[in-house]
Amino acid sequence: MAKAITSRTENYSEWYLDIVKKANLASNSAVRGCMVIKPYGFGIWERMQRQLDDMFKETGHVNAYFPLFIPKSFLSREAEHVDGFAKECAVVTHHRLMNDPDGGGVVVDPTAKLEEELIVRPTSETIIWHTYRDWITSYRDLPLLINQWANVVRWELRTRLFLRTAEFLWQEGHTAHATAEEALEEALQMQDVYATFAEEYMAMPVLRGSKTINERFAGAIDTYTIEALMQDGKALQAGTSHNLGQNFAKAFDVKFSNAENQEEYVWASSWGVSTRLIGGLIMTHSDDEGLVLPPKLAPIQVVIVPIPKPNEALDAKAHELMEQLKARGVRVSYDDDAKQRPGFKFAENELKGIPIRLGLGKRDLDKGTIEVARRDEKTKESQPLEGIVDHVVQLLDEIQQNLFDRAVRFREEYTTYVDTFEEFQEVIERDIPGFIYAHWDGTTESELKIKELTKATIRCVPQDQPQEDGVDMVSGKPSKGRVVFAKAY
Repeated sequence: MAKAITSRTENYSEWYLDIVKKANLASNSAVRGCMVIKPYGFGIWERMQRQLDDMFKETGHVNAYFPLFIPKSFLSREAEHVDGFAKECAVVTHHRLMNDPDGGGVVVDPTAKLEEELIVRPTSETIIWHTYRDWITSYRDLPLLINQWANVVRWELRTRLFLRTAEFLWQEGHTAHATAEEALEEALQMQDVYATFAEEYMAMPVLRGSKTINERFAGAIDTYTIEALMQDGKALQAGTSHNLGQNFAKAFDVKFSNAENQEEYVWASSWGVSTRLIGGLIMTHSDDEGLVLPPKLAPIQVVIVPIPKPNEALDAKAHELMEQLKARGVRVSYDDDAKQRPGFKFAENELKGIPIRLGLGKRDLDKGTIEVARRDEKTKESQPLEGIVDHVVQLLDEIQQNLFDRAVRFREEYTTYVDTFEEFQEVIERDIPGFIYAHWDGTTESELKIKELTKATIRCVPQDQPQEDGVDMVSGKPSKGRVVFAKAY
């Protein structure tokens, strides 16, 4: 039988796309650069969405929805913002089609040109801050803590399913505050929320830090990021939060009267994560047999497979186990398709990354045992049926922790400290380059020179990195500390 997916070592990009497609997560659509998220892939996104939404609400945020279309003039109000997104914008110019007089189907009606073109939102700061001008008048209206679940469009030329598509799903938080300190606190709080989610639910360790001026969000005064290391040694920006200062408030004239009845511009933050997290999940944990999912985000945590095929006794026991597992909050499925052999089912369930497989046969029932296979370690063992529910619940926790610990060990193995550009070049050209800590003089000139020579970028200035005197490896100028370089998605 042909191998299900390409090996990671043979072709990492093909391996990734094979998993996305053969695990039934997503497919390419008829629209170039866009994707269809299939039910199993969307099930993972739903698990992410529900957990993140709970975390947002626990920190005081509420959901709202704003228009998909943004008047072109809005993007012109914040100069850095329009520069940052201008090349990625999709533009609506007309509002009607008509039958082609020459019989060629439908064409754009030339008389239906919009008075002002509309931008399909690449991000919503401008339309939201235009709206906030009507919502905020007094310090009593603050803080305003709004989140939106939506789709956005950024006209990417080079796309890859989940990681970079012309349209993607995400959430974007947009908050307004009475003081600079509150806006900064909000941006850092949301970075912490994202990091907690990545590590505790995705089992994906992340570095926390701030972006350089060159890499920060267009229109922000600071951008805070979480960066994860994928199995090919490239970094993935997994979430960002931005301290916007008063830039957007000034651009859209959003003011409030403070407690002393003096008028001030409000202070702002924004923050977001997207469906690219599914790409990060795949590349952090999966292997040459297919998808590997952390139990907390797996749509199906346990699958029961009858051996060799369903019968009355096996069905009865399987449904009894399912009810007991569901009562403990476990998401469980019974793979009772009589048309497929157990070996085929094992391979399919492995490809889909289901954390635990329970194999149940007549001899198992007679002996009072059941076969337990765990996806993360690809091991199986016979366990007594008595107490199996407790064992499975405990094993799910063990698998979740094991995946995180394994990813931490991988990151540690592929983290390197260098002092010279020659050392840097040697590491960055390895098959798995990883994170590289090196001194940087703080200038954009040095940052861009390194990117030009090696394609590596500064992923972040680490928040927990101690100050350390050194020398920039390119400019030779003094440096006060190391930053994290990597090739990235």
